[in-house]
Amino acid sequence: MTSITRPLYGAADLSRLIDPKVVAIVGASETRGSFGERTLSNMAGFTGKVFAINPKYQTLLGRPCVPSLADLPERPDCVVLCVARPMVEGMIENAAAAGAGGIVVYASGFAETSKPDRIAAQHRLIDLAHRTGVRVVGPNCVGLANTKSKAGLNFMPDYAGMGHCAGPIGIVSQSGALGYTVLQGMERGIGFSHYLAAGNSCDVDVCDFISYLAENEDTRAIVCLLEGVKDGRRFLEAAGKARDAGKALIVYKTGNSETSSKAAMSHTGTMVGSAVAYRTAFEEAGAIAVDDLESVLETASFFAKTKAPSAGRGVGILSTSGGAAVICADKAEAFGVPLPALEAKTAEALHTVVPDFGSVANPSDLTAEVLKTSETFGFCLDAFMTDARFSALIMPMIFAHASSSGARAPTIVEAARRTGKPLAVVWMNEWLQGPGSDLLDADPRVCMFRSADRCFATLRAWFDWHERRARQSAISGRRSPASAGAVARDILMAAAGRSKSLSETESKRILACYGIRVPQEILARDSDTAVEAASKIGGPVALKIVSPDILHKTEAGGVKLGLSTAENVRAAAQEILQSASHYAPRARLDGISVQEMAPSGLEIVLGVKNDAQFGPLVAVGLGGIMVELLRDTAVRFAPVADAAARDMLTSLKGHPLLAGFRGKPGVDVDGLVDAICRLSELAHDLADVIDQIDVNPVIASGATVMAADALIICR
Repeated sequence: MTSITRPLYGAADLSRLIDPKVVAIVGASETRGSFGERTLSNMAGFTGKVFAINPKYQTLLGRPCVPSLADLPERPDCVVLCVARPMVEGMIENAAAAGAGGIVVYASGFAETSKPDRIAAQHRLIDLAHRTGVRVVGPNCVGLANTKSKAGLNFMPDYAGMGHCAGPIGIVSQSGALGYTVLQGMERGIGFSHYLAAGNSCDVDVCDFISYLAENEDTRAIVCLLEGVKDGRRFLEAAGKARDAGKALIVYKTGNSETSSKAAMSHTGTMVGSAVAYRTAFEEAGAIAVDDLESVLETASFFAKTKAPSAGRGVGILSTSGGAAVICADKAEAFGVPLPALEAKTAEALHTVVPDFGSVANPSDLTAEVLKTSETFGFCLDAFMTDARFSALIMPMIFAHASSSGARAPTIVEAARRTGKPLAVVWMNEWLQGPGSDLLDADPRVCMFRSADRCFATLRAWFDWHERRARQSAISGRRSPASAGAVARDILMAAAGRSKSLSETESKRILACYGIRVPQEILARDSDTAVEAASKIGGPVALKIVSPDILHKTEAGGVKLGLSTAENVRAAAQEILQSASHYAPRARLDGISVQEMAPSGLEIVLGVKNDAQFGPLVAVGLGGIMVELLRDTAVRFAPVADAAARDMLTSLKGHPLLAGFRGKPGVDVDGLVDAICRLSELAHDLADVIDQIDVNPVIASGATVMAADALIICR
């Protein structure tokens, strides 16, 4: 995957590639199973023109065949290259000369091999694409599909025989095979608008495909199967484009291991690994992240079939089995989906048909009695769907056979046509494609789930997504001085060359540039000057070793707190110097920092990690090292606005501690918000030079917020 820093492609750039009217297939063949034969077969239903390119034939599979691209009678919109790697560069040149708008390259053996000469070959493809202006998909790509025009620009086996079902879901995938697994939902009657595989992404990548589908009128929801991106800002832009168009982007990202974070130099490095960065990107851009492949299609189908909730977050559960009702209620609670009580009119209507051994409530156990006639069952569905307290209705389907699920499915479909609310069926039996499932899967209004867990996870995502879209992003003015960045850079330059990591003193000076409160401190060279410094500061003091080679001072025995007398200060200074020398014999010791003691209060950790793909992220958590043990953190991209900073704090599991808990006083939340915003401005201003910032601890009390310790690591 090659790094891309250019602007996104959109519909104007990619329409000839993805929605062609004239297609040329280079290397077309009649050899059964060859890529050329498969592609030609997969274009059987295409509504446009297809030309085979092969000097051996005059026609192939009923299509006209010419010797070369130069012999085409008209300009091709899309050229599919079914040729070996050594021929690709020349064919791209020929396609450009023939006036092609886009090219699909199947051949593998390029940068994915990690061989220098093959990486160089892929770079030449990039240069060709940019020089000629022809959009190139691949190499190492399985191809594309446009179900509206029936353009099967791919070599996928059996694609021609698949039940081609046009619909509102677009698929974008780096892995051709994974994308194909989702596309096979067409065999169940689920409709798709496009299948777009990016392969090695020498030119067109997943961000461009998302951008295209955001503009496509036939697409209402976008599936993205993602391994990673090189330029996170382009992904954020593409995802934001989809969100602004009202199209849900459902992302399943593979490769989420965080083993590399074990070598992090700071607490922040552990808090903000690459998986956290991606999750933050998905949330901020309005994408919906799912944790397993099985969730992808059900989630996308639900969003494609639904509008915004009409009655808040309330959901009604209508069941003919008490056990199924309880299972769904459990899942609703697990995902925080409310189950409001029935309106009086709903309960009154149901009581007229539900036997007394049933349960008229939410969830409701209507018993099998209401299934004796389709009219009675339909009456119950309508009663639930007209209840103003529900934005969606959930109907568990317990077992499958022709007289139950098969007979009930048409009634559900008819009921769904009478409402604007989602009607979700949870197919709970193990006959996954039993009687009635095909009708429900293919219906444009009924939402099918084969798991109660995935159903309620999707409902929660649906509520959250629409709520975020409706809420305008808060924008607050800059808090730190405009000159802060320039002053901070001078401090960084003075420290440059000594160490990749700044000393605590240098780090806190940079924080102070941005208006973040730090303790008064004096650098002492030995125990005598430490006593003098303590006298000047007054009151209890803290002593800390100062060394560019000792990042974690506590581990080195380099911290002493609450020292009130000259004797205590002298003894502590001597002990710190001795302990640090023993801990790191070769460390450079600049002296001892004598500091004003921070007031007692709640410990907070603030941090910054400059992610390679997305830039600086700001993290906040409670309790020093406890933030790593409990994984209780909130992360946002820098800069962070006031409202976002407050959201970060309220999202923490330990948030009640901020307001005061079990007799302990609350803290200055406004001061914490201010510190988060100022730190985020620092991270944004100095993103080109700073890799990590660790402010641990920040001491928050009812009256003040103070950064007691800090570590800045340069890029």
